[in-house]
Amino acid sequence: MHAETIPYNVLFLCTGNSARSIMAEAIMNRLGQERFRAYSAGSQPRDQVHPLTLSLLKSLNHPTDGLRSKSWDEFAAPDAPKMDFVFTVCDSAAAEVCPVWPGQPMSAHWGIPDPTAVGGTDAQKHLAFADTYRQLSNRISIFVSLPIRSLDKIALQKRLDEIGRPLSAAS
Repeated sequence: MHAETIPYNVLFLCTGNSARSIMAEAIMNRLGQERFRAYSAGSQPRDQVHPLTLSLLKSLNHPTDGLRSKSWDEFAAPDAPKMDFVFTVCDSAAAEVCPVWPGQPMSAHWGIPDPTAVGGTDAQKHLAFADTYRQLSNRISIFVSLPIRSLDKIALQKRLDEIGRPLSAAS
């Protein structure tokens, strides 16, 4: 991390940058208040944010202006904000070769199933998006409550990894 700066910059990555990483960006910007500034990107961004993502975020009173599906190349550019933390939120992005991020940010994998892959009724699809939101909100709530300044790098990395473990693996 760079010299004790606040807010900390956090980047959420997913392949399409249309649902999970966008939700994580919105949640972090709300829960992180002035301590964190969140961004999201994808390795193969979609043309637009998924409509159910926008619908859910609006229904929960998250600002959605400015949310867009974008490439992670934007954040690897020399003039991009320097990241303190980078989290992958989907399995496919975790397996991809990520760009080298300037400043060597701390990173972890917080994989969550893709709600856009859920078929069925509209109610089932909405439920999948709501469940994704809940999981991300829980993880981000834990993260923002960490005493980041008082943890050494090894202890902090351990906590970041623990946050991303499925509940069944944590027990």
